[in-house]
Amino acid sequence: MRRLPHVKEYAAIFRMRFINSLQYRAAALAGVATQFAWGFMEILAFSAFYRASPEAFPMEFSQTVSYIWMQQAFLALFMMWFWENDIAAAIAEGSIAYEMVRPVGLYGRWFCQAAANRLARAALRCAPILAVALLALPEPYRMAPPASAGRLLLFLLSALLSLGVVVAFSMLMYISLFYTLSPLGVRLIVATLSDFLAGATVPLPFFPDPLRAAAELLPFAAMQNMPLRIYSGNIAGAGAWEGIALQIFWLAALLLAGRLLMGRALKRVVAQGG
Repeated sequence: MRRLPHVKEYAAIFRMRFINSLQYRAAALAGVATQFAWGFMEILAFSAFYRASPEAFPMEFSQTVSYIWMQQAFLALFMMWFWENDIAAAIAEGSIAYEMVRPVGLYGRWFCQAAANRLARAALRCAPILAVALLALPEPYRMAPPASAGRLLLFLLSALLSLGVVVAFSMLMYISLFYTLSPLGVRLIVATLSDFLAGATVPLPFFPDPLRAAAELLPFAAMQNMPLRIYSGNIAGAGAWEGIALQIFWLAALLLAGRLLMGRALKRVVAQGG
């Protein structure tokens, strides 16, 4: 049976990057402390609003608490402001010339690199956050466990697709660096806009109805919005499967767009020197 091209090579790149990123444990511990503080501030702010008028909100307070703690636990998977400095430097400094002569496709290699780094960072940070949020916190600030094994499996599937969408969208940001002198503007604008529309600042159900209806059709809704709402119970049944179908659509569309744009960008690359 004929295998897909470079599958073993991409798997090896993913494995090496994942193992290498697991070495940064001190940075992960510092990140955990920051995420605990941020999570508590968010929950306390929402708690004040819920006490004033709990029936005015589209999510139950327990769902919002679970949403926030899961968001903090898997922050590295979803946040668009994580940046692969190696990729940006390769484009800006010209070392991409060395990357292009390697026998593995540049897009697939960078995709595996970015996905492995995000997954490793999340693996280092999620365990302590989940343990404390599930077991150590008092009600009503404690995160609820998954309501069923089926919901947990749907969350894991959606989170995996979300990772793919985030990395595929990030690849478009890196490709844009072929046409710009500095990555700073692209990074700030895209990170701010995408995190807001993905539900990183406020969950999408809290948006005004017209904005929410538009945001739920964009690729950003296929990022953290979907897995976090599935876990919290805000989306279930047919709604969850529709959300997963939207994630698959955007993943395929972004991968196709990324490969096409990468091919065009590489045709413009000029390497000087010898």
